[in-house]
Amino acid sequence: MNSSNKGMLKFQLKERTALITGSTRGIGWSIARGMAEAGATVFINGRDKKIVDTRCKSLIDLGYNAKPAFFDATDVEAAERFLGSTKIPIDTLVNNAAIRLRKPLNEISHTSFSEILEANLSSIYAISRTFAIRLKSKNINGSLLNITSIAGPRARPGDAAYTAAKGGLEALTRSLAVELAPTVRCNAIAPGYFATDANAAYVDNEEVKIFVENRIPLKRWGQPEEISGAAVFLASSASSYITGHTLVIDAGLTILF
Repeated sequence: MNSSNKGMLKFQLKERTALITGSTRGIGWSIARGMAEAGATVFINGRDKKIVDTRCKSLIDLGYNAKPAFFDATDVEAAERFLGSTKIPIDTLVNNAAIRLRKPLNEISHTSFSEILEANLSSIYAISRTFAIRLKSKNINGSLLNITSIAGPRARPGDAAYTAAKGGLEALTRSLAVELAPTVRCNAIAPGYFATDANAAYVDNEEVKIFVENRIPLKRWGQPEEISGAAVFLASSASSYITGHTLVIDAGLTILF
């Protein structure tokens, strides 16, 4: 084996077990598939058992290791029950599941705002806490990855709840990084404009097309599979000296003056 091949081994996830929340479609599915391809055993998470099982089978048929994780990732008790029931220690957690509420301020009630924060921030704190405590009790090092958003440190009209939650998640990433070191490395990925199912209505919108052409240097939407490489890197030993970092993947949108 030559030295270049040895270097590439750092990007492998063999003998690693990863839980990716909200991983039956979009960015979550691409991350799960990418980690499976890198050698990890991946837990596919979702609320629809049939879809979860189908996704697992598609990876298994390709020769990868995949297992179902059928629970609502925003349900704190359900997530904790799952982590407590797994016989295989999960050493990699990707917090990807999220919900969005695109409405103006006068249409977002206090209750609705709180629900977004609970789903996109508080529940992530809870599952991350359980994950970290279990690793420490078993003396296992691990990696935690939060999927935030370029909306976190910025703002736009009609997205107050999501922006607040993602901004909080970026701050939580830094807090967990210093709190959990050296046992767990905690980083984040902040996607820009990605053509996921959730954004399908905007991809073909003429006004959005003009924005993408004028404001994104690469002049296109990102595809979900363009996230997976970064996720594998941040979970692997190739990033062993990186923690508390948010990697922005937005084709240059947020650097354009």
